[in-house]
Amino acid sequence: MDGVPRFGRSARLASLPLSFAGRAVGDWGRTLVGAEADSAQTLARNADQLFAVLGTLKGGAMKLGQALSVYEAMIPTEIAGPYREALAKLQTSSPPMPTADMHRMLAEQLGRGWRAHFREFADEPTAAASVGQVHRATWKDGREVAVKIQYPGADLALDADLRTLERFSRLFAAIFPALDARALIRELRARTMEEVDYRMEADRQRAFAAGFADWPGLRVPRVIASAPKVLVSEWLDGAPLRESLGGKGSVADRDRYGTTIVETMFASPTRVGLLHADPHPGNFLVLADGSGLGMIDFGAAATLPDGIPPVLVAILRLTADRDAEALDALLRAEGFLAPGAEAADVLRWVGALGDPLREESFHFTEEWIARQGARVANPTNRAYRETGRALSFPPEYALVMRVLSGWMNILAQLDCTVAARGLVERWVPGFR
Repeated sequence: MDGVPRFGRSARLASLPLSFAGRAVGDWGRTLVGAEADSAQTLARNADQLFAVLGTLKGGAMKLGQALSVYEAMIPTEIAGPYREALAKLQTSSPPMPTADMHRMLAEQLGRGWRAHFREFADEPTAAASVGQVHRATWKDGREVAVKIQYPGADLALDADLRTLERFSRLFAAIFPALDARALIRELRARTMEEVDYRMEADRQRAFAAGFADWPGLRVPRVIASAPKVLVSEWLDGAPLRESLGGKGSVADRDRYGTTIVETMFASPTRVGLLHADPHPGNFLVLADGSGLGMIDFGAAATLPDGIPPVLVAILRLTADRDAEALDALLRAEGFLAPGAEAADVLRWVGALGDPLREESFHFTEEWIARQGARVANPTNRAYRETGRALSFPPEYALVMRVLSGWMNILAQLDCTVAARGLVERWVPGFR
């Protein structure tokens, strides 16, 4: 995919310092108990080495980096700085493929006369990510389009990277102790083949475009043409949502964007039967005309033909209502809670999931999500670690929960106020 054989790719991953994991956990633990952490210079060096390798490898390494970057707001403030910039780079940037390889992919997918489909085509990519890169072009009928081209060998490299990365999961757990990095990598690997089939992504994008065609404040670009490894869509002029994170922009705009994200997230299973399953701010654009947000990149999606599963709706409602007794009964009846575990502990551990649904409007802030991170991600808190292990959801349920938690992290970075409970009551049958 990037010209590096599998052995070379594994060697790059192996270059990551295994001792880094122990140092990071130790530093985090000392920080949480009030002791002095390692130097900023050491943290910056670790961040540069870890994420430089991920970004260079593209593939599964970068895909994992993008997934982890969503949770950077949960890193304790004392050590967040050195990692923030490195994580953000993984959300949308990657070394581009050589022009000759890009032209070869277009010829393979659209035919030798591929240039006849376009009036103009820019060889320089406008964006590059884990599976492919995007070029701006003008379609033969004059429409401005985005041409997404998959890296050669992306499917094989993704699978190889993720299998290798599973052996290095403790490196990532060192930065995100609350996250089951091994489970996340396995889930990403299970969805690899879906993401590298652009025909499947095109079908999902068509479904979202049709389901949200009349949606105020949101645009989904229509699909113009598709092949297994090339996808041509309408071009959307806009800036990535990440440029509005950290309290940038007006309060009114940030609140409007947050409301659109929450409503789209909960409405899509009902309207489309799908849930966008790649939560990171690069997948939303702040449209240049001021009309709202553009939603892009549908390679990862959860298929929910009957909407959000009723049992998850019930768990969400009981968590929001702090009903530990009923939650205990439900989790045990469904086999989601290990013997000896208490739902009251679970409620304390995942309680933040219900915070936005406990009042008419909720202000998502980085301070709020950081408090949750310090609580559930505390590696010195044995009770919380055991509570996390006591929960066991089927993979499709775990995916929905990961998407919800991912978007909450982004909303916190957006610093927005959203009337989330009313939106959930409107779009999630059974929540009332």
